[in-house]
Parts: sequence; structure tokens; C-alpha cells
Amino acid sequence: MVKLYSKFPDTQVLTTKGPIDFYKDIFGKGKWLFLFAHPADFTPVCTTEFVAFSQKYEEFKKLGVELVGMSVDSVYSHIQWLMDIEQRYGIKVPFPVIADPDKKLARMLDALDEASGQTIRIVVLASPDGIIRFVAQYPLEFGRNIDELLRITKAAIVNYKAKVVLPANWQPGQDVIVPPPAIFDEAEMRIKLPNAKAWYLLFKKYEELPQDQRV
Repeated sequence: MVKLYSKFPDTQVLTTKGPIDFYKDIFGKGKWLFLFAHPADFTPVCTTEFVAFSQKYEEFKKLGVELVGMSVDSVYSHIQWLMDIEQRYGIKVPFPVIADPDKKLARMLDALDEASGQTIRIVVLASPDGIIRFVAQYPLEFGRNIDELLRITKAAIVNYKAKVVLPANWQPGQDVIVPPPAIFDEAEMRIKLPNAKAWYLLFKKYEELPQDQRV
């Protein structure tokens, strides 16, 4: 699997909304990239995921996140499948879907099951500097939790902008954690602060973050 904190591949792809150059069309415009690969078009689990991602599309968009689907199917297969989803569910898929029939990007992301020739069900989240901030891989047999992925995206954005870290089960609006000091004297001072549980665990109110560092 592609490594955390590595650079997202600098390449161009063909999608259902035309060609995309990741560094020009997404990162170059200050956007985050949320790329999710699915094993195949016209499959049950993937269909439910596309419906669910489409329903949350506006929430991702408001965060400055570009949602992009992907599989090794052809663009014509994608188009027919998206038409089928619209006809059956009344939902027009609003995000581009990458066609990667030559498996070039899938191999770059280490997201190809060589045995089946299908894309692995993965998620790759990259910040506007092109650095991969989150990676996950899911089984073929069950779909992703979109609400949890949205929460992870919000956490990644707050971490990136405010340089704070987030506790277990964090939700937007809840306290964040100030990273621990690496100097002994600062650690001694830290423990005296009212919100410090330990020198290495100092909470900060979410409302204390500047507005442009919140989600």
C-alpha cells in the first residue's frame, strides 16, 4: 500500500469529467484530494458506496476536498454505470471517476490485486501540498463508512492547519491536543497549565483555534 506522508503520484488521468492533472487541477488550486478506488463497476457493494459518497459530496466540497472515484474499468463502463445509478436511485454522481484500464495509477498507489486484475478498495487522502495524510484499505466484501471517512477528513484538515493532534473518537467542536514539548524545561512548565492532564497531554478548546483553522 502507498505510504503515509509520501508524495502523491504526479500524473494525469482520464475521468468521466475529462482529464485531470492532480498537481494542476487539484493541489494547484489549494484543494485536498480524497481518492477512493472500488473493485469494479456494476457490483452491489460499490454501487451502495457511490450512492453514499454522492449524498455526502457537498460536505466534502465545503471542506475544500475534491472527491474522486477510481477503478480499472473503462470510461465507457463508468459512464453506463453512473447512468444506471441515476436511473435506479435518482442520484446523479457529482464527482469524477478515473478510468485506469492500463492499471498505471493503480500500480503507482499499490492498489491493484494482481490475481483478479481489479482495484483494491482503498482510500487515499492528500493535502494541498500533495502529501498523503491518510490511507486505508477495505475488504472486497463490505463497504466503507462514509461518515467516519468524513470525520477523518475533518480531523486531517484541523491537524494540517492548526498543528494540533486529535484524541480518540474526536468530533469537530471537541477539544484538541497540543503536541508535547521536546525540551525538559518546557515539559516542567506544561504540567502547571490548567488544561494539562500530564506534561505530554494538554487539551485546548476547539473554540480557541482561529476560525480559518476549524472545519
